[in-house]
Amino acid sequence: MVNLLEAYADRPDPRSVAVVGNQPLPSDPQRAKAVDACDLVIRVNGFRADEPGGPRIVGSRTHVVVFNRALRATRWVFENYRSRLYLLVEPGRLHWEPEDIPGWWPADLGYVPVSNRDWILPLSDAIGLPSRTESTWATTGTTAAWIARTAFPHANLVLTGFSFIDNPDQTAWEHAAGDSCIVGPEHQIAAEGRLLDSWTRTGDTDLLR
Repeated sequence: MVNLLEAYADRPDPRSVAVVGNQPLPSDPQRAKAVDACDLVIRVNGFRADEPGGPRIVGSRTHVVVFNRALRATRWVFENYRSRLYLLVEPGRLHWEPEDIPGWWPADLGYVPVSNRDWILPLSDAIGLPSRTESTWATTGTTAAWIARTAFPHANLVLTGFSFIDNPDQTAWEHAAGDSCIVGPEHQIAAEGRLLDSWTRTGDTDLLR
């Protein structure tokens, strides 16, 4: 999958990768500029992106979309979809999740399943989640960040839009686009936040609030 990610990046072996979560954020031209300057920009589920002439918040470029079957698609998700890579995370397949894809998925759009063996379970081990035996696993946002950090360990990683790093006790969250929802019982966001926060002390991961 690393080679596939590189194929969608601006350059092979990208030097900078941005992963944008869906936390509502205020306008910040510098944050938006930093995201759009990355060689590879990954967004998650029902994201929103900056519009031409609109406020500069999280940038507008998108190379990769990481999503799950519960995706609540916004109008940004399928923009220019023929030029993007779509990665489907499905940790629930370890237990109960069905294989079906929603009927509204574009018939001419392919996607690549993210291997539970190669990506999801190593992430669960890093967080301390017993995903092999219990229905608990990381959020799609943390999974996207893990893919970026693991695939390109020497790249500078830019993270933004991850509310649980600063608010690990929340039981519901707002989204930058779309409605709010509860934090699923399968997630342990405090543990996820500790993992991502630990990366910010390594010198090669920047958290933009």
